[in-house]
Amino acid sequence: MLLERVLGDGARQLRQRRVERRIDTCGLRVRKSLEAFDWAFQPSLNRAFIENLATLAFIDNREDLLITGKSGTGKSHILQSLTLRACEREIRVRYTRCVDLIDDLYAGLADQTYDTRLQKWARAEWLVIDDVGLGQLRRRDDEPTAAHILFNLLDSRHEHAPTALTSNIKLSQWGKYLGDATLAAAILDRLAMTSIRVDIDGPSYRDELARRRAKDHGIVDDST
Repeated sequence: MLLERVLGDGARQLRQRRVERRIDTCGLRVRKSLEAFDWAFQPSLNRAFIENLATLAFIDNREDLLITGKSGTGKSHILQSLTLRACEREIRVRYTRCVDLIDDLYAGLADQTYDTRLQKWARAEWLVIDDVGLGQLRRRDDEPTAAHILFNLLDSRHEHAPTALTSNIKLSQWGKYLGDATLAAAILDRLAMTSIRVDIDGPSYRDELARRRAKDHGIVDDST
């Protein structure tokens, strides 16, 4: 019994080290849990549906996930908590902000490592792209658009490796943000075929926290 307990403890510690290594290397900057999500602040959000997503069955089923809504409504919190769950399940997940992903691939064009970098992102068992629409996408005139780069990546994963995205802009604005309306439409067409869609229609939690801090400091907002 003692030997079995020692071996069991050793296996658990080894697994925990693997999980921690995945969390450290997946790209997450902060660790957010679904348990810490303020459900009362977003009463229109279907909690049971989100908690069902946390089983990660959609990853096993190779379904994509698209979460939309205004800034501050909890999209990134949900996606980051799912990323953490994926690490705990030892899924090979990579998390990135859209602007960082595009910058990385543009850097590959500059130093002739584009194909290698693209394959590195494409090989992820689950790829998480946060904040489409947030941050300035930079490119030179002789470079392909961000839409071209994102299309190539998502097309290489289409129907065999799931991808999750969040966006704080309307889907109709993706063409303007990514620099090519036709390719942006092609991206959205592929996502429509394979994705679970969640739209969060609610207030900004960041704005609420700012109001609370202002109130704590005796600052009154006359606009409300």
